[in-house]
Amino acid sequence: MTDHYDVIVIGSGAGGGTLTHALALTGKRILLLERGDFLPREPQNWDSTSVWVDLRYRNPGKWTDSDTGMEFTPKQHYYVGGNTKFYGAILFRFRERDFGSIQHVDGVSPAWPVDYADFEPWYTRAEHLYHVHGQHGADPDDPPTASDYRYPPLSHEPRIAQLETDLTKAGLHPFPLPVGLIYDESAPQFSPCIRCATCDGYPCLVNGKADAHVVCVEPALRYPNVTLRTRTRVTRLETDGTGRTVTRVVADRDGQAEEYSADLVVVSAGAINSAALLLASASDRHPGGLGNSSGVVGRHLMMHNNSSLIAFSKIPNPTKFAKTLGVNDFYSGDGDWPYPLGAMQMLGKSDAVLIGFDAPDAQDPAELARHAMDFWLTTEDLPLPENRVTLGRDGRIRLRYTPTNTEAHQRLIGKFKSLLSTMQCREDVLPGYSYLGGRLGISAVAHQNGTVRFGTDPATSALDLNCKMHELDNLYVVDSSFFCSSTAVNPTLTIIANALRVADHIAGRLGTATARVEVPAHA
Repeated sequence: MTDHYDVIVIGSGAGGGTLTHALALTGKRILLLERGDFLPREPQNWDSTSVWVDLRYRNPGKWTDSDTGMEFTPKQHYYVGGNTKFYGAILFRFRERDFGSIQHVDGVSPAWPVDYADFEPWYTRAEHLYHVHGQHGADPDDPPTASDYRYPPLSHEPRIAQLETDLTKAGLHPFPLPVGLIYDESAPQFSPCIRCATCDGYPCLVNGKADAHVVCVEPALRYPNVTLRTRTRVTRLETDGTGRTVTRVVADRDGQAEEYSADLVVVSAGAINSAALLLASASDRHPGGLGNSSGVVGRHLMMHNNSSLIAFSKIPNPTKFAKTLGVNDFYSGDGDWPYPLGAMQMLGKSDAVLIGFDAPDAQDPAELARHAMDFWLTTEDLPLPENRVTLGRDGRIRLRYTPTNTEAHQRLIGKFKSLLSTMQCREDVLPGYSYLGGRLGISAVAHQNGTVRFGTDPATSALDLNCKMHELDNLYVVDSSFFCSSTAVNPTLTIIANALRVADHIAGRLGTATARVEVPAHA
């Protein structure tokens, strides 16, 4: 028998988990489908060997690089909360100019069909919901806002405070990173977060990280109208004879076929898996994939140019929680070159295990770790139509991805290295391969976006401005798929803000409204 709901949401990460939370208090019957299970809380959550060397929690199976034919294990996690269980919780707003057309060294980053002002109220709601600590205006590149952060910026530990002073003396404008943690610095004894050294890329053992599971899914499940089914992989969406309405959600749960239906269906499986599901749902009415007469579904895949770099302080760096400082002075360029470079921010601190993994010939990894200062550098990539998600004959995911703006990224790395003396660091820099790093390759899909873009023209976009598919009346896509450009900041806050925006639209269709009083997160 097919169970019927008001709304089915496929995927429980930043998009699907947030949208489910926003709709929970409407009283409508909501079914949340997650292909993974709850991530186990266990000592290995904070063990670098388990997380980075043994890949204990990496569970996506194998994908294929279409250009080489080689299989790879993507940096993808299927759990309640999605990839936010492992994210670094840095929650940036896009820059105001990011919504416009921008000339890069390798081409043009296209304008979005909406402006920053259209997103600003949702950014504020997203920051409040996800416990973002920060200080608007400290970053000169910060976009305008009508509301301040609800939570003050996290304080720097002494070595990071010294770094801030040194960078400021050099004429740069370091600022406190916007971090999503459930933490009260004035009363840490009452806070789940303990400012540990294993926040970035690790699951949180104490539920102190503001991830989609802790902040949204768990609170939403307190309401009897919300149902979660884990270990449920949606394999196909089927429509009625007109092709305009999704009538069946076909899934595999522990090897058993299940079917569900709903008035409205929301796909939020991540930009790569959402595109794959739409392509797998091809039919006579939709021969190129569900809602894909434009041909854009799966195309324009973006993942950022990211590098994980480890510098070594000339003085010991005893910092535990390092992710408190960023630098955006080169975001739009360096004044000597006419194209944007990107962003720099602190990364979670490497320990002896990770240093030993990154530098196997090191004589004393523990000593290097005592001096390590980890940084994350991001440069925007471009939405090339040939960078895309496809399916093999066996139905498995294949990716084709050619990097763009690599010269800009190399210039950003050069700027970083030019600051080593200013930062009181040695001249040598170690690529963080444990973070699938150096310059991250095709397996580094954490920032995936752009594969089901939104717009006003059905010939060039798959979604309308409310993220409803142009060709279907009851199907939405609410994750990073809708992006028109990747920008050079972390994508998660924009995913969350858009999910809140679309949730309000969906609530209106259902004849109700979303709750403006937020359901409290687990403490």
